[in-house]
Amino acid sequence: MGWFIFLLLVVGAAVAYFWVKKHFRREIERAKRINRANRE
Repeated sequence: MGWFIFLLLVVGAAVAYFWVKKHFRREIERAKRINRANRE
């Protein structure tokens, strides 16, 4: 049973990682643009 919980955790972590990467890339790009504009 322990390995099943471990597997769920690994899959959940992978899904969360890809979701964050997909959704936050746009946010990061916007933040970089804003920071660059503020610096100049």
